[in-house]
Amino acid sequence: MFWQWIKGYLPRGLYGRGALILVLPVVLLQLLVSMVFVQRHFDGVTRLMTSAVAIELRYFQREADTAPSLQAAIDAVAKLGAALEIHTAFDTELPRTDEKPFQDLTGNMVISELHSDVPETMAVSLNARSYVRIWVSTAHGPLMLEFRRSRVSASNPHQLLVIMVGIGFLITTISYFFLRNQLRPIKRMAQAASDYGKGRITPFTPSGAVEVRAAGMAFLNMRNRIERQSHSRTMMLSGVSHDLRTPLTRLRLGLSMLDDDDADPLLRDVDDMQELLDGFLSFARDEASDDLVLSSPFELFETLIADAKRAGQQVVRGDVTGADVILKMRPRAINRAVDNLIGNALRYANCARLSLAVSDRAIRFTVEDDGPGIPESDREAAMSPFVRLDPARNQDSGTGVGLGLAIVAEIARSHGGLLRLSDSADLGGLKAEFVIAR
Repeated sequence: MFWQWIKGYLPRGLYGRGALILVLPVVLLQLLVSMVFVQRHFDGVTRLMTSAVAIELRYFQREADTAPSLQAAIDAVAKLGAALEIHTAFDTELPRTDEKPFQDLTGNMVISELHSDVPETMAVSLNARSYVRIWVSTAHGPLMLEFRRSRVSASNPHQLLVIMVGIGFLITTISYFFLRNQLRPIKRMAQAASDYGKGRITPFTPSGAVEVRAAGMAFLNMRNRIERQSHSRTMMLSGVSHDLRTPLTRLRLGLSMLDDDDADPLLRDVDDMQELLDGFLSFARDEASDDLVLSSPFELFETLIADAKRAGQQVVRGDVTGADVILKMRPRAINRAVDNLIGNALRYANCARLSLAVSDRAIRFTVEDDGPGIPESDREAAMSPFVRLDPARNQDSGTGVGLGLAIVAEIARSHGGLLRLSDSADLGGLKAEFVIAR
């Protein structure tokens, strides 16, 4: 329970946690050393020095008490004070309570020891930095004794703490800069990996420690292998498509010479084969051909609405929320994905509604329809290639080869996002959310 509670207050970033690892031991060490040194060393030294001075003070008090008159007491303590370098005076103004500055670290120990060792002590004043004044009661009235502060406590006890804090801060600052230089390559690699997940190729050069360089090189090799495989797949499928178009064309020409009754079923099979080939090539082609450009999601939304109206589609303009931003995106791929969602919705419904929401982390295009929808158990399969849920939607109006949602999901993943299917609360049909990361 305690660990779960404290985790909420710990920094989440790599720099913050690195700084905490540096600062926390230094601070704890300084606190421990300060407590041990001040409490044991300074308190012990102060106690011994104050006890030694208290012997002299008691001697002054006895000399004053044994003097037959006030003048004799003044002469006796003055002569003794000249020898011991202690200034004495009678009938001086007596403070009501003991006086000590707030920043005096050993003042409490001095005052308590003087009261303990000299029972006749009436008041102690430590307001002066260099001197200690103590008032003791005698037979001839209060006697003020003034002597150097260095006789009862070590001079400037705070200097050790100041030096420790200063050196600790300096060492921590230097260590933080060294740590930041070691963590910077990791942060750059994480940014490059995040950008690549969103379909962006960010220049990255491995640097830093040997282990960090090895991780960076492994990332670059992985990214290059993925790029080569995607390029090889596209080239292979382009070649297959080109090779198959020729025999399909010959088949269509040969069937055109037959009677219509015999040729029509075969021509439909050839058309299905052509549609299947084009759909598969469209699904597998490399989206990198659509270059990353600075685009506005609001402009993309307005373009989609305008294209739908121009095509005579029953598309209703939904809510547009969030602030407009300019991001690097593949606008043609995004238009294609959302247009596929609109076409899929209108294929099985009477109308569709397109909405846009822009947040700090994502951009979400939402297409809702009033059709029969897709059961929750079939939604994952609906986004798989070559899967048609005709019984769930409408067999008569269903066309294609089952690649529409799969293409949309692939485009969303190439932008670091996802395709999410759910029920439309307002229209009652399917709700498709095309989400891309910012």
